Amino acid sequence: MKKDFQKWHKKKEQVDDIGRRPFFHEREIWFCYLGVNVGFEQDGVGDDFQRPVVVIRKFNNEVCWVIPLSKTKKRNKYYFAFQFDAVATSVAIISQVRLLDARRLSRKIGEISVEDFNNLINKIKALLP
Repeated sequence: MKKDFQKWHKKKEQVDDIGRRPFFHEREIWFCYLGVNVGFEQDGVGDDFQRPVVVIRKFNNEVCWVIPLSKTKKRNKYYFAFQFDAVATSVAIISQVRLLDARRLSRKIGEISVEDFNNLINKIKALLP
C-alpha cells in the first residue's frame, strides 16, 4: 500500500501552527499526530494520522518521550502488554520510543496504571546497554 506523504505534510503544517501545547503528564495516554513515516516506523492512521501513545517522560511543557500503542499482541522484549480499558489489551511498542513536540498530542484518552507504568519503565531499562 502506497503511503500518502503529501496528505501528511499538509496535516503536519496544521499541527505545527497549533498555538498552545496541551498540558500533559507522564503515564497519560493520548491520541497523537504521528503521521506517515518511513519503512517500519509506526504510522498514525485515519485522516488525522493519529495513534495512541503513552507519555513515558516529560522533559518540559514542550517535549516528551512517548511510546506508540497497538492492539497487535506480540510477545518479546520489545513489546509490553497492559490492560488499558475493560475491552482490550494495549501493547506498547518499546522499540518505537520517540521524542515529540507536545503540539502533536491531540486528546487525552486515559492513563496507564502506576504498576503497569513501573513495569514498562523497568522493561525499557532492561533494553539499555
